[in-house]
Amino acid sequence: MSDRTRARACPERTCVGCRERAAKVELLRIVAIEDACVPDPRGTLPGRGAYVHPAPVCLDQAVRRRAFPRALRAPGPLDVKALRRYVEQAEGCRTAAR
Repeated sequence: MSDRTRARACPERTCVGCRERAAKVELLRIVAIEDACVPDPRGTLPGRGAYVHPAPVCLDQAVRRRAFPRALRAPGPLDVKALRRYVEQAEGCRTAAR
């Protein structure tokens, strides 16, 4: 069997909110820019990234556990307003599409 016929393995990441493993494409990459968590849906921003399901439940768990500063190796607390707004907007688009 040649290498071309093998199915490619899909990369997995762990959600910092619920701690479940999922395919990378199902998760939202987060990066720290200055003192804020910023969504990186295309995955192209420079720097260390953390992954979270784009759901308010996982976001709330990550904030409660203080997972973002730890995962992103930030020295202090991070502002998650922009991230929360992005997740709520994405959740609204998903429910409207149903």
